[in-house]
Amino acid sequence: MEVRSESTTTQARSDKLPPLAVPKPRVQVWFVRVCSSILVWTCLVQLFAAGELWHSRIFTGLTNQISRFSAPVEPVPLPPPLPPTRNYTSNGILLVSCNGGLNQMRSAICDMVTVARLLNLTLVVPELDKTSFWADPSGFEDIFDVRHFIDSLRDEVRILRRLPKRYSKKYGYQMFEMPPVSWSDEKYYLKQILPLFSKHKVVHFNRTDTRLANNGLPLTLQWLRCRVNFQGLKFTPQLEALGSKLVRILQQRGPFVALHLRYEMDMLAFSGCTHGCTEEEAEELKKMRYTYPWWREKEIVSEERRAQGLCPLTPEEVALVLKALGFEKNTQIYIAAGEIYGSEHRLSVLREEFPRIVKKEMLLESAELQQFQNHSSQMAALDFMVSVASNTFIPTYDGNMAKVVEGHRRYLGFKKTILLDRKRLVELLDLHHNKTLTWDQFAVAVKEAHERRTGAPTHRRVISDKPKEEDYFYANPQECLCEEDGMPNT
Repeated sequence: MEVRSESTTTQARSDKLPPLAVPKPRVQVWFVRVCSSILVWTCLVQLFAAGELWHSRIFTGLTNQISRFSAPVEPVPLPPPLPPTRNYTSNGILLVSCNGGLNQMRSAICDMVTVARLLNLTLVVPELDKTSFWADPSGFEDIFDVRHFIDSLRDEVRILRRLPKRYSKKYGYQMFEMPPVSWSDEKYYLKQILPLFSKHKVVHFNRTDTRLANNGLPLTLQWLRCRVNFQGLKFTPQLEALGSKLVRILQQRGPFVALHLRYEMDMLAFSGCTHGCTEEEAEELKKMRYTYPWWREKEIVSEERRAQGLCPLTPEEVALVLKALGFEKNTQIYIAAGEIYGSEHRLSVLREEFPRIVKKEMLLESAELQQFQNHSSQMAALDFMVSVASNTFIPTYDGNMAKVVEGHRRYLGFKKTILLDRKRLVELLDLHHNKTLTWDQFAVAVKEAHERRTGAPTHRRVISDKPKEEDYFYANPQECLCEEDGMPNT
């Protein structure tokens, strides 16, 4: 056996091992460590300096985000439950085409829902007027919340978004059209209208203004008119948001008066009122009146109409009346109207007496109003919301907007509405103008004339044989304002 020596074995192991690394000098290692430390400290200093500059943007934002996620989350309130659907056998389909401006159509919609309920009909979402003086192309869904309208009233009447195709003219269906008789009671609709649905599956009402009586209807029908008006008809979310913004801006500036200054071209032409106009303006208004066939009365004596209190007050007359009523020079006044006839120069006297006059075009950015421009009903909806919310509402003419806003303000707790006695005011204004009355005498007389004309609780005036001259239901829906009548004001 061959025996190897220890030295030989050791040498063999060392031949198989890799060569050892040569150790670095101590000075080189120390230098690297020092440089690394300097670099780290420099970076830290820069980081803290940057942190001071960006602290409010980054660190505060981060803290807020953390706080937001860590804070307790408030539960989102659930929408109120929908009323149960009313099950009934429909007697037919009622299609209605509303006529007039926004508030005339609003009242008509309330009436037509009530008629559909009375006759157990299915109502199609009403069509809005697109052919009148204003030529507004807006449909129902452009102004009102359609889904809310249908859902909130489903326990009273079935409402369809649109007429089924098989009943449209495109498919050859011959629809029966008619205008209901104005100021009719429930007996007329039950005896004269309901039998039509046994012959015609669909009946089209092509006019809807004032087709339901102010008085003499069952309480249940009057309550339904109120329910549609105050609860069923909501403006679209876009209109509601912008209207709320207008109200918020005005309220931040203090209390405000909403002045429905109905001194607009269409009203002056329709009424034949030209007091304060030039001869050229009077002729222009007369030509317009003759242009539109649905304005039936053509020959009108302006001064006779004014003396009867049937004309809107001029801006100059309004300035005197407001001052006589005690409104101070710094009163904030919102003009709830369209384009004033004669533009800004006709507002000069009013603005001189009350410099804090504003309009929606002055309070909102042009981009915010752009989508509503050339849509008179949508613009009127904004004025409607501001007028209802105002501290004091003063209409200078008792048109549809004035009446419907008055009714809403009564419903909301009899908010102050000064109902101008135009016939008495014309007498007083003329007496003051010819110096028969001094200013103090004029002011006292104006205040006395309006002591009981502030929208306080009262009963509607009833004139059985002249319903057009009696108090309008929607201006004073008294059946819906008192708890003892069965429907609390909520």
